[in-house]
Amino acid sequence: MRLDFIKPLIPLIPEVKKPAVTPTLKEKIIWTSLVLLIFFVMYHIVPFGGELQGGQFIEFIQVVLASKTGTLLTVGIGPIILASIFLQLFAGAKLIEVDFQNPEDKALFSATQKTMAIVLALIESTLFILPGVYLVPSTTLGISPGILMALIILQVAFASVLLLFLDEVVSKYGIGSGISLFIAAGVALAVVQGSTTLIFGGGGIDPGLTVAGRLSQGGATAIPNALIAFLPIIFTLVVILVSLYAEEVKVEIPLAFDRIRGFGSRFPVKLLYVSVLPVILASALLLNVQLLARSLMGGVQCEIGGTNPLQMLGCMGPEGYLQDGALYMITSFTNPLYIGYEGYLQLLAGSTPIFGIPQYVHVLIYAVVYVTLCVFFGKFWIEAAGMGPSQIAEQITKTGMQVPGFRRDPRIIESILDKYISTITILGSFFVGLLAVLADLTGAIGSGTGILLTVGIIHKFYEDFKQQKLFDMYPGVQKFLEG
Repeated sequence: MRLDFIKPLIPLIPEVKKPAVTPTLKEKIIWTSLVLLIFFVMYHIVPFGGELQGGQFIEFIQVVLASKTGTLLTVGIGPIILASIFLQLFAGAKLIEVDFQNPEDKALFSATQKTMAIVLALIESTLFILPGVYLVPSTTLGISPGILMALIILQVAFASVLLLFLDEVVSKYGIGSGISLFIAAGVALAVVQGSTTLIFGGGGIDPGLTVAGRLSQGGATAIPNALIAFLPIIFTLVVILVSLYAEEVKVEIPLAFDRIRGFGSRFPVKLLYVSVLPVILASALLLNVQLLARSLMGGVQCEIGGTNPLQMLGCMGPEGYLQDGALYMITSFTNPLYIGYEGYLQLLAGSTPIFGIPQYVHVLIYAVVYVTLCVFFGKFWIEAAGMGPSQIAEQITKTGMQVPGFRRDPRIIESILDKYISTITILGSFFVGLLAVLADLTGAIGSGTGILLTVGIIHKFYEDFKQQKLFDMYPGVQKFLEG
């Protein structure tokens, strides 16, 4: 199916105009900084007519969606990412016909993505606001609650749509991608705020778990205890360094032009070939299982000697969270950042209340399931997104290139690529899954998923920055590459 049905809507969809003259590096930095400032302003504003409601939101969602519940960015970039994933999967599965080399098809694809993102922004905002978990209508304005609720939904949806166009501003006038910028900014802020809170206190954290609080207790154990409290920051730095190292690990497959001797290139197959998408998809799936389990098992309480057979599937504790059963085994474990390492070790030494399963077994089962899902989604994504050996072989053949020493045959190129891409996809997916689990297990600030995402994004920004500096020094290089 082609996307021609979207043509009548194209004149109605706003678009950020391409710059007539390519911005200089200084101008790109200014535009990127301005967009980042707007993002942070929205990140801290509660919608007009709304009041914050008690409740906790899962950190993973806020990391991936660059959102902050209870503010204008309650849904963040969720609609944009969801629209992009849907269309990429449709294109990869050949449900829609798109030739990304054709400017008209690219324009239709972009218009379809924008339209879907706008519709999803309204839908998601409604689903997030109507239950009244995080935002409720103000009781002090004297306006009908129904009208205020509609206003809140429209404000949250508008903020999400605004991020869509700010992403375009960054892509055309700034450096890198706006979506990546928003995710990295949210995680970086969480790491800075989390580190500050861990050291000096505040933010609702128990003073006895902070560095300053433990030092103030005095005694011979004050310094060792303070160092233990500081460990999440150390683990965060370790995860960052490991992620940076992984970004540079790659295998380069030599390529050469068939008709132009002496000219060639290399196709890099990085260890993180599928980036951190396996982690995002695996986390999203397990999160939905957890939310569904809480909905289904809400009335099943963990009772010793209870006769309800559903307890084997899952049962709830007094705080409204799963505490035992099969579904509990694949739910995320408590982050030691919130209970301290001493409390976490005591938790691991304990067992579930009904079936007596050791808590460390819960952690091991969750880790195995999580990493296995990462490998599965990694394999799935390279095929769905057109990154598999057959698709890459076809692209290389179209450019008139071949692997030196082999015939210029897509099947031969595919067999060579398959040896590397298939293996590295499994290894890379296993690596990011295991690193994310270890980061959460050790209490790294910002979550394992957030750190992996941010390191990858900042590394890409760094490469874009270096490239832009080269273009400013040698404008002819840019004209050659664009021509």
